[in-house]
Amino acid sequence: MCFSRIAQYVLVFVIFTLGSCDSKDKKSNKLPSQATLEANSEEPKYSYEGDPLQVAIIGLTHDHVHWILGREDFGDIEIVGIVEPNRELAEKHGKQYGFSMDLVFNTMDEMAKAVKPEAVMAFNAIYNHLEVVEYFAPKGIHIMVEKPLAVNLDHAEKMVALATKHKVQLMTNYETSWYGSNYKAFELVHNENKIGDIRKIVFNTGHPGPIEIGCSKEFVAWLTDPKLNGAGALTDFGCYGANLATWLMKGEIPMTVSCITQTIKPDLYPNVDDDATIILTYPKTQVVIQASWNWSHNRKDMAVYGTHGFVFCKNGEDMEVLEDEKVGPYSIKANPLANGTHDPFAFFAKMIKDDLQMDSFGLSALENNLVVMQILEAAKHASKTGETVVWDEFFNIEP
Repeated sequence: MCFSRIAQYVLVFVIFTLGSCDSKDKKSNKLPSQATLEANSEEPKYSYEGDPLQVAIIGLTHDHVHWILGREDFGDIEIVGIVEPNRELAEKHGKQYGFSMDLVFNTMDEMAKAVKPEAVMAFNAIYNHLEVVEYFAPKGIHIMVEKPLAVNLDHAEKMVALATKHKVQLMTNYETSWYGSNYKAFELVHNENKIGDIRKIVFNTGHPGPIEIGCSKEFVAWLTDPKLNGAGALTDFGCYGANLATWLMKGEIPMTVSCITQTIKPDLYPNVDDDATIILTYPKTQVVIQASWNWSHNRKDMAVYGTHGFVFCKNGEDMEVLEDEKVGPYSIKANPLANGTHDPFAFFAKMIKDDLQMDSFGLSALENNLVVMQILEAAKHASKTGETVVWDEFFNIEP
């Protein structure tokens, strides 16, 4: 895809500055992420030496699409088609990023008949992830979807079955999968045993609200629709903690799931929750996921507490570590991820072109994200009934 030179450098990496959407102050959309800064740094300069992965974008209504549209051309990704029936929206993005409307098609079928992508990236409503997989998996075309994997567990299980049957990659993208701090935390906890065994993990994720921070009207329309999004803040931000917890717990399944949701701003979000607290229990660990559209500020932070210390990830880079209470905490900065695996698109390209392998419960892996969907399903049930879900009973697992 040939962008104008200006568009290549106006990197609208909004999810690293706002978390979910466009800013009302469009100047803030020009702030590059730490990963992009690393990729653009002089030593080393990231560039992909092989043939670029030819991809099609399915939908422009998820504001995270700015991440790929505004990304510099590193030679690893070539956008060969875009499926978006909303011509006004497509034209707006086309003007902003310099792509031709010749790339834009009304349907997946029209696009697939005109171009032959090796992979697709879904930036549409979560409810529509299933139809993307149903259409492209049988064609042997790899798929990446924005978090979470699906709108509900039933959709997720069908998607996993299709991807497995047709032997295609089905990757789920989370912003936090590219935080150097999270990987450093994993290293400190599991490889260096700096804080002892994990006893509690607390996730604080969210922002003041999608309307409040200036998400596009197209994004808000489905994000606040219980059918298209599955829930409100519970889906939008609860999935981050579920994903990271499953990874940090090395794939261990929780014993119970509890959840309390509220709609604190019914005038803005009458149909979905805007605040959710999910509690997961494991034999020796408790996980608290505080997902909200009511935070005073944008945040995605994580605290991992062990038997004698903690690791606190303030953002993608800044961390605080306590190993010994008598000595006190110290601050560190996590290094960005290695070039070539520093963002979802580089990772996706290497996974397909170079057979880059994911850990079975890695942050983007199917196994992990199926557990995420189970956690969200159990959380929705717990919120609705007011009862704690016992995992084995809820999912009918035989002893």
